[in-house]
Amino acid sequence: MVSKTSEKELEIAIEKQLTGTCLEAQQALAEGSEVPFIHNHGYQLGLPQDFNARYALDTKRFWAFLEKTQREELEKLQKHGGDWQLKVLERFDRLIKKYGLLHLLKKGLSVDDAHLTLMYPAPLASSSDKVKESFADNIFSSIRQVRYSLTNTLEEIDLVIFINGLPFATLELKNPWTGQTARYHGQKQYREDRDITQPLLQFGRCLVHMAVDTDEVYMTTKLDGKATFFLPFNKGHNHGAGNPTNQHGHKTAYLWEEIFSKASIANIIQHFIRLDGSSKDPLPKRTLYFPRYHQLDVVRRLVKHAGENGVGQTYLIQHSAGSGKSNSITWAAYQLIEVYPASLKIPGAKSLDQPLFDSVIVVTDRRLLDKQLRENIREFSEVKNIIAPAFKSSELKSALEQGKKIIITTIQKFPFIIDGIADLSDKRFAVIIDEAHSSQSGDAHDNMNRAMGKSKNGEDEGLDAQDKILQAMQSRKMRGNASYLAFTATPKNTTLEKFGCKQPDGSFEPFDLYSMKQAIEEGFILDVLTNYTTYKSYYEIQKSIAENPLFDSSKAQKKLRAYVERHQQTINIKAEIILDHFIPQVVNSKKLKGKAKGMVITQNIETAIRYYKAITRLLNERGKPFKALIAFSGTKEVDGIEYTEAEMNGFAENETRDYFDQDEYRLLIVANKYLTGFDQPKLCAMYVDKKLQGVLAVQALSRLNRAAPKWGKKTEDLFILDFFNSVEDIKAAFDPFYTATRLSEATDVNVLHELKDALADVGVYEWQEIEQFVALYFGNADAQQLSPIIDAAAARFNIELGLEDRDKADFKIKTKQFVKIYGQMASILPYEIAVWEKLFWFLKFLIPKLIVKDPDADQIDELLDSVDLSSYGLERVKLNHSIGLDASETELEPQNPNPRGAHGGDQDHDPLDEIIRNFNERWFQGWGATPQEQRIKFINIADGIKAHPDFAEKYQNNPDVHNRDLAFEKIFDEVMLKNRRNELELYKFLANDTAFKAAMQQSLRRMVGL
Repeated sequence: MVSKTSEKELEIAIEKQLTGTCLEAQQALAEGSEVPFIHNHGYQLGLPQDFNARYALDTKRFWAFLEKTQREELEKLQKHGGDWQLKVLERFDRLIKKYGLLHLLKKGLSVDDAHLTLMYPAPLASSSDKVKESFADNIFSSIRQVRYSLTNTLEEIDLVIFINGLPFATLELKNPWTGQTARYHGQKQYREDRDITQPLLQFGRCLVHMAVDTDEVYMTTKLDGKATFFLPFNKGHNHGAGNPTNQHGHKTAYLWEEIFSKASIANIIQHFIRLDGSSKDPLPKRTLYFPRYHQLDVVRRLVKHAGENGVGQTYLIQHSAGSGKSNSITWAAYQLIEVYPASLKIPGAKSLDQPLFDSVIVVTDRRLLDKQLRENIREFSEVKNIIAPAFKSSELKSALEQGKKIIITTIQKFPFIIDGIADLSDKRFAVIIDEAHSSQSGDAHDNMNRAMGKSKNGEDEGLDAQDKILQAMQSRKMRGNASYLAFTATPKNTTLEKFGCKQPDGSFEPFDLYSMKQAIEEGFILDVLTNYTTYKSYYEIQKSIAENPLFDSSKAQKKLRAYVERHQQTINIKAEIILDHFIPQVVNSKKLKGKAKGMVITQNIETAIRYYKAITRLLNERGKPFKALIAFSGTKEVDGIEYTEAEMNGFAENETRDYFDQDEYRLLIVANKYLTGFDQPKLCAMYVDKKLQGVLAVQALSRLNRAAPKWGKKTEDLFILDFFNSVEDIKAAFDPFYTATRLSEATDVNVLHELKDALADVGVYEWQEIEQFVALYFGNADAQQLSPIIDAAAARFNIELGLEDRDKADFKIKTKQFVKIYGQMASILPYEIAVWEKLFWFLKFLIPKLIVKDPDADQIDELLDSVDLSSYGLERVKLNHSIGLDASETELEPQNPNPRGAHGGDQDHDPLDEIIRNFNERWFQGWGATPQEQRIKFINIADGIKAHPDFAEKYQNNPDVHNRDLAFEKIFDEVMLKNRRNELELYKFLANDTAFKAAMQQSLRRMVGL
């Protein structure tokens, strides 16, 4: 005989696992043959005739369960006379149509004066014997070849799983060996050959519908004919889609061997499946969420690990954008409050029937997550008011005293919460950190700095959410009374080392991984790099002086590009290019059923405002086909005029997200706001005019990746036009996060010894000064007592030691390196070195007082004066380029273990002619020059600028190039404002033509001596 490989054999294999037998075996037994019963889940074997298609119930087991467990309630109904069973069934039918099966499984069914429990929940460690016995009374069963249709009575579904006669799952089974797959044939059968008007297949009456073969599983909670959307329910393989080889059976055996066990199904019903929306909404308008495999798996693994290993653990969960982290965090938060210790020996265990954690703290900047947590807990928990916000340690204490089990706070307030955790040493916490959606607000990082006692203009500018969390934990030893769970799609090396699992070879890996590759292959997110087009900006720089001074090439190139990019005429050109693509290719082509939207990413707020004005002007000229919006935080002055987001858009800042969802608004122009944490599925085009690298590149471009089946969104609908970055830049950014990220080894902290010695040799401070400072600082001394110590050291550095500029730069770089490395490593060092801790605190206060002048600053400004923008053009260099990412695992190197400084060896200095030639070769390759910029000189305005009280200090003698540029623009604006009555026509011209203004400012700079 040969092996049996038919679809029927797959049915038999599943039925045997569930029940220990099968219909064929029962028939053989009846005929006198011996059939061994196998290990199974203890289901009852149902027969097709047990199923009632009118009510979509296995009525045999429905009544058997109620008779066995709730005889007294049924007797109440029998006393009323009449057909009491029909009354129960009709009442059940009416309520399930209104609320769905999930509601009835959790709340039960009230009929007259009787209340019927339809499912007993799984017991907890603290549950009584009665609860455990009741759970054992639940009847799990399966029926093959279910004739579900009232109109076509011969139509069958392969397998249905029931709990107490109520349908939990339907399965259509296929076998690739016979040319049938779940991916195609199983889904097609549900979409086209199944009557979704029949009770069993109506939305909400059965919790999940699955297409299954020996290799893959697909699921949906809502059958909607051809519009049905299936999601994979697979483990993943090689960081991609599919399932790994199973040495003991079919690849999909985990479904019936693990997922369909009694405890697993009860756990899914009680703690995972949720019905979105309000009970006031019609059931068909609501959404039923069934966990994807990776969500189910990570939450169960976290709960199991916590129960077995206790408090004081760290977990890094690397789940790709679009993986459903909101749901995963919600499920984890709720279930962690019900974790019980496996033994009294594990850290944090108080008793076996007392939860391990007193409270779960969720750290997030997502507004929606707060709302979602509250709604979900209302569904899951009998006790409703167990959630509270906490923004300082006193509120944390208060929330705990009030019995709050889930406490929500923000990333900005996280430092105070850590202090609260340390103060409440008798309490046990699980801290879930949702870093992936960092704050969309530009001022969030300023708030964090203030919370940490940092100046707004300190060297911590540009922190993202991971940096903020790590910074908050610096110098705060991670207490043994808390476990930390960090969720992120894009872990940095410091995050891996802080939260990752250390491997035997010294490397660090995530506790759980759901890769971008798997998310893309499974269709949860779209591949944003499929249609990637770069425009390279080309400039021709014309010499305006004859001299050929020497300049530092790398710095000069960067300065030249920044100088050119600031000019308004370049923004006008790019705005036209954007609309020339967006209007015909996205708007007029009716992408996403006419709902498609785009985002313009700019370098900074000023550039965003200039883009907004240029795009709005062009839209007005083209008949206002749609409207554009702008997003930025705070107030920004541009060309002498102050702007706010609310004023420019015409509505409150917190309404921008909602307005952008409306059809009339199609383009959103941003600088930093909304680059992360912004979910708008209708986004399909992005125009990038900003340097993007590393984590920010992945997070920003991933705004496009949200799947939107409702709008028919496909990968080919996506388009990125990049004015700034190259294909190679973007590939380098995405590669580390495409599959698995691991840190090759721990940071070598011994570099701190070398840095400490190198700094001490310079003589800027004496060790007794550090001892004195630390004693005062931690003794809560007045700040005035600290200043003389710091100022004395700063004076030596700035003046007394007579250090060369290069030596100063070298010293300051090393101080920053020491502070950064020690700050990130202090909380996870297995030992304490007091001298490092003391030096860390001293240097943190000393660094801001160390004045370093860039020796090349004057020369580079001289370069900017010696060249003028005479032409600007853009040439398409990569059209709809698909970027292929590296599917191999990526190892991140630890922080640079070598002490760094300013002495970088011989620098490459080129004469000015060579710099200009190299720049043109890089940015200008064969494009014809546009007409030269008009040059206009106004002697009286130049004199007014020279006479301005800030001219000498803030402009002429200012070593900071960036601040000097800003100072010149401010002085120019003030002079023009002062003279506006005398030069009214010119003032209006400047206000309306930013290109003219830029040209005039450049000429005036040269006139006043630069």
